[in-house]
Amino acid sequence: MARSTGTTSSPALRDPAPAGPSGRRVAHPALVAAPAFALAAAGLFHPHSLTYDSSWRWFTLHVAGLVVFPLVGWALATLVAGRRDPLAWLVRLGAYTYATFYTALDVVSGLAAGWVTHQLGPGVPRPEAVSQLFRIGTPLGRVGEWALVVVVLALVVDRLVRHRGDVPTWVVGTVTLLPGAWLVHVGHIFAPEGVAGMGLIGVGSASWAWRLRSAERAPLGG
Repeated sequence: MARSTGTTSSPALRDPAPAGPSGRRVAHPALVAAPAFALAAAGLFHPHSLTYDSSWRWFTLHVAGLVVFPLVGWALATLVAGRRDPLAWLVRLGAYTYATFYTALDVVSGLAAGWVTHQLGPGVPRPEAVSQLFRIGTPLGRVGEWALVVVVLALVVDRLVRHRGDVPTWVVGTVTLLPGAWLVHVGHIFAPEGVAGMGLIGVGSASWAWRLRSAERAPLGG
């Protein structure tokens, strides 16, 4: 096996884990940003309250969310693709937890509550049974929200510790991913907090994906 004779690249730009056979581990920035941006756009049309008049839009938006919400976790997990260190696994576990529990919120408080409210018909007061759906869905969603906060916090700490020389990258993450995750915790995807939160997550994750892909394409030689 041939031995490398060139100097290694700066640790501020590269993770210690080798890239895959394609030489690239991180998805295209547009793909990484797309789920969060799609949810931010959906949030502009998300009703702020569930009534018969808003129930069909409430239901259909959450049908779409069933597909898109988990992809935000996937997008963040791609930022540690190819790595096997404990922090990378923490990011993956957090992303999986977010995707699982936020999907539960989407199904219970979104699809089920919206569908039942629509089927009750106009002028019917919301029964206690529908309120009980929110009492189940809300705490499930809280688990997902906090998992999302843990994921972005782990990513920011990782970039700060492992790549402390790459100041622009972790600064971008600090001012986009962290406030983005917190705004999602505060406002789901409701406008304005949730829309802004998902938008910030899209910007931050795309920026990091672009930076990581640029590092992967950098020559190994000095």
